[in-house]
Amino acid sequence: MLGRLNHVALAVPDLATATAAYRDTLGARVTAPQALPEHGVTVVFVDVGNTKIELLEPLGEESPIAAFLEKNPSGGMHHVCYEVDDILAARDQLKASGARVLGDGNPRTGAHGKPVLFLHPKDFFGTLVELEQA
Repeated sequence: MLGRLNHVALAVPDLATATAAYRDTLGARVTAPQALPEHGVTVVFVDVGNTKIELLEPLGEESPIAAFLEKNPSGGMHHVCYEVDDILAARDQLKASGARVLGDGNPRTGAHGKPVLFLHPKDFFGTLVELEQA
């Protein structure tokens, strides 16, 4: 079911500072910030060659990233994203095995313009898992 690791997402308290650290200190290629109001975040992707790092900053007070940063003020790993060939088949297989799909269970459009789903962290050893249609 799982394809390649698409990205590891880090919640950050200051997107500009985090972007500068990856770009200027580590020499990475970074994208321009992209606001995703439907997800409550602004994102920057850091290209590390074989995968990406997604830097997440809250977009509004209702953002799930704002709640994460309240508990982790310095930021930290928020989720991992894996590619799947067929997101609906993956969802159905996971639900049949007892995994919990967050939200209403229907894919939403993610930062790459592709369908995504999130799986409950309690079902995956404390890690929030995002699935993205390959």
